[in-house]
Amino acid sequence: MTEKKKLPETMPSVEQVETELKNIKYRKKFRSTLFSTVSILIVVAAVAVLVSTLFFPVVQVAGSSMEPTLNEGDILVLVKSDQVDHGELCCVSWQNKSLLKRVIGLSGDTIDIDNDGNVYVNGELLDEPYVENKGLGKCEIEFPYQVPENKIFILGDKRETSVDSRSSAIGCIGNDQIVGKVLFKIWSKSGSQKGGAVK
Repeated sequence: MTEKKKLPETMPSVEQVETELKNIKYRKKFRSTLFSTVSILIVVAAVAVLVSTLFFPVVQVAGSSMEPTLNEGDILVLVKSDQVDHGELCCVSWQNKSLLKRVIGLSGDTIDIDNDGNVYVNGELLDEPYVENKGLGKCEIEFPYQVPENKIFILGDKRETSVDSRSSAIGCIGNDQIVGKVLFKIWSKSGSQKGGAVK
């Protein structure tokens, strides 16, 4: 049997040791930075979801009842509040659905709509530049009509097709059904108007 010769062990140079130590330190720092960044992103995402759910819900328009103000596919940011005012756009909950409409009357207001579709609130004609074609539309209530306590009277801007407070199926909406009012539009499917306030 022949004996195996031991190869002489070569010691790494000081430069090699320093380089390896730097590499190890860099890898540790990189892992630490990556972990911190991912943790921050998770926290930011969680906060964004929480804020969106609790204070600023995001909704997408379905249907054409609010044309030309809102078009199908538009994405809107709401502010959660049951305090709405005349002329504001709001989102309401009705039979597990969300409806986007315009606030026309508040509790105690008297609403009247003539055969030409002109809307009067407390005897005063509303200036409605957002309505392209006025009309009485589908109406199952008698005018003049007084809005009950803790209710709001809502109409769609596309009066000929909108199903709203004129219909006995929906009627006036309770304050507890108000999801929030429209703050601004963040995206429009048509591309003609991206972002900005909605009136």
